Amino acid sequence: MLVAWVVATAVFFALRAAGGDPTEAILGGPGSQAGPEAVERARAEYGLDQPLLVQYLVQLWRVLTLDLGDSYSRKVPVADLLAEQLPGTMLLAVLALVVAWVLALAVATLAVRATGPVGRACAALLRGTEVVAAVVPHFWLGAVLIVVFSSTLGWFPATSSGTDPAGLVLPTLTLAVPVAGFLGQVMRDSLEEAAAAPFATSARARGASPTRVLWRHTLRHGVLPAVSLSGWAFGSLLSGAVVVETLFGRPGLGRLLLDATMQRDVPVVVGAVVVVAVAYVLVMLLVDLAERALDPRLRGAAGPSGTPGAVGARVPGAGEPAVLG
Repeated sequence: MLVAWVVATAVFFALRAAGGDPTEAILGGPGSQAGPEAVERARAEYGLDQPLLVQYLVQLWRVLTLDLGDSYSRKVPVADLLAEQLPGTMLLAVLALVVAWVLALAVATLAVRATGPVGRACAALLRGTEVVAAVVPHFWLGAVLIVVFSSTLGWFPATSSGTDPAGLVLPTLTLAVPVAGFLGQVMRDSLEEAAAAPFATSARARGASPTRVLWRHTLRHGVLPAVSLSGWAFGSLLSGAVVVETLFGRPGLGRLLLDATMQRDVPVVVGAVVVVAVAYVLVMLLVDLAERALDPRLRGAAGPSGTPGAVGARVPGAGEPAVLG
């Protein structure tokens, strides 16, 4: 609730500070040439003739009561617009997060397992690829993918609509590659640290193969930081959807939010951003649960006072590994 309140407040006042009259959206845009009487009637009907503080409190009450009102420009309930556009954006973000994880895990494990001069050269190349992928802008990457895979090779369509699998490929890759580059760097560093830890050294001394050490011992440690960052990654994917959906002509919450912002459609913008913020909070909750499932130290440990779940309260005994392996 606190997050929803902060987000709704920031968006409301930011839109008003940006200038423009929301009445224009109600009357059909800047070119409507409505008369003064029509303008006054529209302002009175939507409460825009009230002081700004009163308008803010009304909008805040709508958010709290889940009654987001009607769109100024589309004249339909905001809840219906969000229900229509949200599934496509969520599908795109979830697919992009899964692809980002697959790419990051593949690159990180290949870089860690590389041996010999050729392997070290390949690992250095993979590290450079991670850095480049992490900083590449969505709009540039999407344009390159369209030119290569749509205009030149003709493998995938340049526009995306609905849940067409072929139309989802390029938007998903455009969103996933930058996040994969960042997660890959984090995973690689964590895997290298876990590989040098005593529990991994002990496993190798017992004759475990490098593959077994990786998948049985070090991988769970290596992915923990990336799991912690997955919530941030999901928020980044939702914000990147604004660019990607516009670039690929894909319907979704991103395009709806961009259009509503340009039109000063305050109810739609506030409703969309609040929904995204709540989705982000829910994803962070799932990330916390995933961390507890992967790391036994975060669950079930009783501290000196007997309080369950006290992280770090239990000290490993003699002969016990200091890490969760």
